[in-house]
Amino acid sequence: MTDKPSAPETEVLESHQCWDLLRRVSVGHLAVWMGDHPDIFPINYKVDHGTLVFRTGEGTKLQAALGETPVALEADGVDAESGVAWSVVVKGQATAISLVEDVLDTVGLFLFPWEAGRKDHFVRIVPTSVTGRRFTVTPPLTWWSPLDDATRAGFE
Repeated sequence: MTDKPSAPETEVLESHQCWDLLRRVSVGHLAVWMGDHPDIFPINYKVDHGTLVFRTGEGTKLQAALGETPVALEADGVDAESGVAWSVVVKGQATAISLVEDVLDTVGLFLFPWEAGRKDHFVRIVPTSVTGRRFTVTPPLTWWSPLDDATRAGFE
C-alpha cells in the first residue's frame, strides 16, 4: 500500500472541445519541415470555418509552410486559478490564400500580426487531425526527486 496521492487523469479532448479552445487564444507554434530538420515559429492565428488562418511575410516560414510537407500547430493555455492546463495540436496541409474573394474574407477575421513589417501573405491550414488534452498542473513537490537536485548541482 502506498501513501502517494493518485495523479489526476489526463482528459483526452473531443474535436469540438479542441476547436473551442483554439478560438480562445490567438497565439500558437507552427512546426514545419525545412530541408533536413524541423523548425518552429510563433504565429498568431484565427479559426475560420474549421481551418486556421495566419498572415506572414516572405521568408523561411512561408516557404517551409507552403512546401509539400504537412505542418503542425500547437496552442496551449492554463487557468492560473484552477491549475488546469490544455494543449491542442492541429496537423494538416498549409495552402496560400490567393483568390481575391478569399483574401477579402480573411481580412474580416481581423487578423493583425504582432510583429511589424509586411505580412501580406495569408495562409490557411486545412486540418487532417485535431487532438487535444486537458490536465491539472502538478505542484513541483509532487514530481520532485533526488535526481532533480543532483542534476541542478551539476550545473552550478
